[in-house]
Amino acid sequence: MKFQFQFIDKKQGSVKDDLLSGLTVSLALVPEAVAFAFVAGVSPIVGLYGAFMMGLVTSLIGGRPGMISGATGAMAVVMVSLVQKGNAMGEMQGLQYLFAALILTGIIQNLFGIFKLGKFIRLVPHSVMMGFVNGLAIVIFLSQLNMFKAGGEWLSGAPLFTMLGLVALTMAIMIVLPKISKAIPAALAGILVVSALVIFGNIETETVKSFIQSGGGEGIKAGLPTFNVPLIPFSLETLKLILPYSLILAGVGLIESLMTLNLVDELTETRGSGNRECVAQGTANIINGFFGGMGGCAMIGQSIINIKSGGRGRLSGIVAAIMLLMFILFASGYIEMIPIAALVGVMFMVVIGTFAWSTFNIINKIPVSDLIVIVLVTGLTVLFDLAVAVLSGVIVSALVFSWENAKRIRARKSTDEHGIKHYEIFGPLFFGSTTLFQTKFDVQNDPDEVIVDFKESRIMDQSAIEAINKLAERYQKVGKNIHLRHLSKDCIKLVKKAEKICDVNVLEDPNYFVAIDHYNRLLKQKA
Repeated sequence: MKFQFQFIDKKQGSVKDDLLSGLTVSLALVPEAVAFAFVAGVSPIVGLYGAFMMGLVTSLIGGRPGMISGATGAMAVVMVSLVQKGNAMGEMQGLQYLFAALILTGIIQNLFGIFKLGKFIRLVPHSVMMGFVNGLAIVIFLSQLNMFKAGGEWLSGAPLFTMLGLVALTMAIMIVLPKISKAIPAALAGILVVSALVIFGNIETETVKSFIQSGGGEGIKAGLPTFNVPLIPFSLETLKLILPYSLILAGVGLIESLMTLNLVDELTETRGSGNRECVAQGTANIINGFFGGMGGCAMIGQSIINIKSGGRGRLSGIVAAIMLLMFILFASGYIEMIPIAALVGVMFMVVIGTFAWSTFNIINKIPVSDLIVIVLVTGLTVLFDLAVAVLSGVIVSALVFSWENAKRIRARKSTDEHGIKHYEIFGPLFFGSTTLFQTKFDVQNDPDEVIVDFKESRIMDQSAIEAINKLAERYQKVGKNIHLRHLSKDCIKLVKKAEKICDVNVLEDPNYFVAIDHYNRLLKQKA
């Protein structure tokens, strides 16, 4: 019997699964939140508060049960510039401007959801999706390499081999345990076993506490987040400063969240609500702005850990968020003892499960344009950020689609017993095909009456109407008439709306010859 490694189990979850997967995710959230807080230039506690509030709110009211939100690197790299500009205006002012920007970010995201703009995620092609998951897997992998540093220097010698051994042990547990028992999540088991080995075996290695201290922090112990209105001047100058950052944060957050939602939909074979998720993300960021968190969006790594561990319902995300708060309030000392190697091992397994390995199998089986899009999105995700990568992929895919459809415009020509020339058009008439459309007609040599039959075509946009209008002008200059036939109802409506600029006769009468004769008599009467 051939063994097949299955990273994601598509079975429906249970309360037990949600509880255990939530605990697993909460452990994995700690170093990520701390690391991204350092990236943004804020205190680790701000990052942990952000992860707690994002996770709790989106789990309660979000559009994708089982998806985990928290502080993310994609948003942290945008925040750092705003924090620096704010600090230049006064001590600790950067944090206050960040909170104000998060409130505005949340309002923008809420508007996206209220106006149901989340549905446009459906326009993202599968090639972009593959590039997205591949790029994100590489980004997660590269981010974990930074964990192999101590005091800013790369590990070497015995500390490096110890770290690698513990990482390998964690990964081995996650691979082997599911074949023996699925009573507890493999990721949680890996973290607990490796932590116990390090603590009781007195093994010298990097822990959560040493990681925080190496970044300039002291620990994760703190109290409950408190309500505060950002202490900044409420003026037009403030708005000019924070608005650009809020727009970028809103865009990056929604794109990453909606793309992660799509991925979780695929993994679980269920469907979430993009618009509802937009509102949830926005609400969570507004709360972050008032309660001192750094905000965030959906986290693909932690979402996959949750799904892999059996988490399917809202309870899993709620448990993850509440357990994270419990760690901050009561269990910071124990969490700080967890070896970084255990968490790195879990994230390496996430990388393996996230990367679309099928990409290598389909290289020779898909259009070259799709392969280029996959590579482009993967590269841009790694080099720049997710928003740039996805938007670029969608634009390239749209241009390729337009070009391919533009080449499909064809015309079959014939002359009937009445001496009327027929052009049967095949393919969509839109901005990309109008030039080729014009070349299909022989105006000088055609008879006085010409019918353009759109039975197998559609008039798509204003460029198409203008193309028909120019064609009509060409025929009218030489004293000939052009008639449109077999237009669909929406095409007729489109043409009739443009009657003032489009001087043609639309034939709705199935007996086109009678209709043309009647049309010519009307023209003579008007003359």
